[in-house]
Amino acid sequence: MLNRRLYFFMVKSFLGPFIMTFFIAIFVLLMQFLWKYIDDLVGKGLDFYVIAQLLFWTSTTMVPMALPLAILLSSIMTFGNLGENYELVALKSAGISLQKIMSPLIVTAVLICGMAFYFSNNVLPYANLKMGSLLYDVREQKPALNIKEGIFYNGIDDYVIKVGKKDNDGVTLHNVMIYDHTSRMGNTNLTIAEKGYMEMTADKRFLIFTLTNGINYYERTDNKRTSTNHPLQRTKFKEEFRRFDLSGFTMTRTNEEFFKDNYQMMNISQLKVSRDSLKLRLDSIKRKYISNIYNNFYYYNIFCKKNILLKDTSKVLKNDFITNFNKQEKISIVERAMNLARGIKDNIFFISQDIKGREKYVIRYDIERQRKFTLSIACLVLFFIGTPLGAIIRKGGLGLPMVVSVVFFVIFHVISFTCEKMIREGVIPAYEGMWIPSLVFLPFGIFLTIKATSDSTLFDAKTYPGFLKRLFYRKNNLQ
Repeated sequence: MLNRRLYFFMVKSFLGPFIMTFFIAIFVLLMQFLWKYIDDLVGKGLDFYVIAQLLFWTSTTMVPMALPLAILLSSIMTFGNLGENYELVALKSAGISLQKIMSPLIVTAVLICGMAFYFSNNVLPYANLKMGSLLYDVREQKPALNIKEGIFYNGIDDYVIKVGKKDNDGVTLHNVMIYDHTSRMGNTNLTIAEKGYMEMTADKRFLIFTLTNGINYYERTDNKRTSTNHPLQRTKFKEEFRRFDLSGFTMTRTNEEFFKDNYQMMNISQLKVSRDSLKLRLDSIKRKYISNIYNNFYYYNIFCKKNILLKDTSKVLKNDFITNFNKQEKISIVERAMNLARGIKDNIFFISQDIKGREKYVIRYDIERQRKFTLSIACLVLFFIGTPLGAIIRKGGLGLPMVVSVVFFVIFHVISFTCEKMIREGVIPAYEGMWIPSLVFLPFGIFLTIKATSDSTLFDAKTYPGFLKRLFYRKNNLQ
């Protein structure tokens, strides 16, 4: 009965801070996303549904970044609150060890890590697909129709519009100038009107201009650009209607099939199949390039077939070979040989660059595959750091635990980023580099757990002045 109450109490104390810190981390990361793409979102007349959908899928893709931070911070806060309110002391006085107090949270953390793996393998690729395709369409979307006074507006395809003045109603226009470029012949078609009215159709597909008291200037041209005679046609009108197609301002969705080949939008099995296909293709290209280069060395090819290993390639040619030609022929032979050597050198350079690019692309699949597993393990390792750390510092709330957790998370993130960069450059393999951050923090978590079990005062500010006094006292006695 006591164990059941203890387990319920510990899980309840942990889940509250965990949920709160998780959504705080998501919110902070989402604000960073908006700050980065604010220029691509503002002024395009996007519907609320599109913006809400983009923010939802974006926040979903940020779970791998927010989840480890939430586990670290919530575990520090949970045991910090228990230590600050002397509840941890009371539990230990009742004969309950720290390991037994941690056991319900360990089970909870393992369950969270299992759900994190499922999320990373199944939900995250789908969220990346939705967010990536939607963000692409939003960035390609044209800015909303906004015709300002005294400024040439070219947002409508094949037209340039300038309005001298707009009334407060936003509909009545004065001194309207319209350049029609639909003929692709330059500024040959111009309309000028003293006044006009602007309105949009009910389905928002067309913009209607009602122009009054104006003139149409049309310069007749033909396809002969060398012609210097261009008759000018001028037509006056009392009232004229112009219709502009606004279909370009309607947001169109790109087929998501074009994005599915990206490594961030695949699960483990899909990554393995795609990675193996890319590796087979890379090996085939390498063999093809080796064969092409091998055939370029004609004499080397001949002697290799005879199984003759030459240490000096100059022996391939006869000693008196060049002496059989005159001076001009010698120059021609040398120039052709040098051009051939330069061509082979350039070919080898481009081949090596192509192979390096393909190898780096294969490495990205290896990184993404290992990331599916490292997310869960990272959450578990950070839990074993945060739990004893909270028991040692004995401070709850969002003050000191927030500072400590951010410091540890930044260090973890810097190590992860550095290792991932080294993997992409081919310095270390992906199956080693992606696990380095967790392996670095694991001994530290074990050390903190041992210290917390022995009621260490590792982070107690009162401990270090006394330690320094004893150190100096001992030093003076030795002198």
